[in-house]
Amino acid sequence: MIKLFSLKQQKKDEESAGGNRTGAGGKKASAAQLRIQKDINELNLPKTCEINFPDDDDLLNFRLIISPDEGFYKGGKFVFSFKVGQGYPHDPPQGNVCLNILREDWKPVLTINSIIYGLQYLFLEPNPEDPLNKEAAEVLQTNRRLFEQNVHRSLRGGYVGATYFERCLK
Repeated sequence: MIKLFSLKQQKKDEESAGGNRTGAGGKKASAAQLRIQKDINELNLPKTCEINFPDDDDLLNFRLIISPDEGFYKGGKFVFSFKVGQGYPHDPPQGNVCLNILREDWKPVLTINSIIYGLQYLFLEPNPEDPLNKEAAEVLQTNRRLFEQNVHRSLRGGYVGATYFERCLK
């Protein structure tokens, strides 16, 4: 996992050495790299979340791990991969998730922190009005108890109806 404090120290060192911000290999950092660096420095991760970077020199690709401690998904561990393009912050990061702020509701003032809290909220209060899985949304609206049973079954791994789920319990 990346050490956020060392990033802050590195930023201070660069500024005191002349303020010339450069990316890996001595190249001038892009606007996307500068903004993601700022977002990371300002991260305020909840205790149920962690972020890691497969390549410490590439802040534009990262994984977010959410382990809800309450709600339907309590006890699960969910991994989301994100790729931040050069158009960031004008273009949203791309990820393997259906979240409205990563689509039509994206605004450049939103940050990585906004995405993390948006995802965390989905685990606490699933939104049947904007579902990725329409069948599950219908069950949530008509029979919360069955929805909860289906979530627990999916967390253990195996089939719920015709859909197979990987085990994702911690």
